[in-house]
Formats: sequence, structure tokens, C-alpha cells
Amino acid sequence: MPATSATPAVWRPHVTVACVVARGDRYLMVEEEVDGRLAYNQPAGHLDDGESLAEAAVRETLEETGWTVELDHFIGVHQWRSTEHGEGVVRFSFAARALAHDPRRPLDTGIRQALWLTRADIAALGERLRSPLVLLSIDAWLAGQRLPLGSLSSLLGTPQ
Repeated sequence: MPATSATPAVWRPHVTVACVVARGDRYLMVEEEVDGRLAYNQPAGHLDDGESLAEAAVRETLEETGWTVELDHFIGVHQWRSTEHGEGVVRFSFAARALAHDPRRPLDTGIRQALWLTRADIAALGERLRSPLVLLSIDAWLAGQRLPLGSLSSLLGTPQ
């Protein structure tokens, strides 16, 4: 229902997912073009209608990097106001392990490349990080924050 003067609009944050994928001391990252500048992020993106948070995290990682991953843990929920578009963002971060890579798979529009960087390399990117949530989720993972995937549930499906 459209908002009218009698019914104010309901605020809705951008719901996003991200994966911390570690291989040794390196983390899977994407280099992407955002508003004409290069930015660095974990594989991340928006939740699509009809999919679970876990499905979205696996899908976004594949689309942005060519890596098929399996989720191991739920890291946490992080809230932020984007400096890029000024909107509220609620990000669900997952820990995943890389299973297989398809180097021929085309990457999402705007993604230049997937790369593996150390935490020090990532921190050195400073303002080129897409958001402060990148290091926040890596640091939470490094601190041992790992919740069972069952902490999240999805009741999506065909209504009966």
C-alpha cells in the first residue's frame, strides 16, 4: 500500500549478507567499482525476496567471486548507516569455507576481481573499504565469534 498523509511510510533498512571466507591467513575479497571509484569488500550483497539469509550469502559469494562456499557459522548482525547512499544497512555476516572455484564464471557487474588478502592488507586499504563492516566482521571472526547456523531460521516457502 503506498504511503499517504494518513499512512506514513514505514522505514526499511537495506538487508545485506556477507561472507568471511578464510584460507590460511588470507580472506576472500572483491575489488569492485562503486560510483566511479574502486572499493574493496567481502563477497556481499542484498537479500532477494523469497530466499533465506544463508542462501543469499552463498549466492552472492558465487556471483561475485566464482567461489562455491559452504557456510560454517553465523558471525553476527551489524547495523550501519551507509556513507555511500545514506541509508540504514542491516548486515548478516557468515563464516564460510571455500569448496571450489570456477575461474571462467563471469562475475557480477562492477566486480573487477576476487582476491585473497591478509587482515593487514585489508586494514591498509583504509577508506577504500566499502564499509567499516568489512573489518568488523573479520575481527569478530578472529575473536572467535561463531554462532550456530541454526541461530537463524527461515520459514520461507509456499504458503499453505
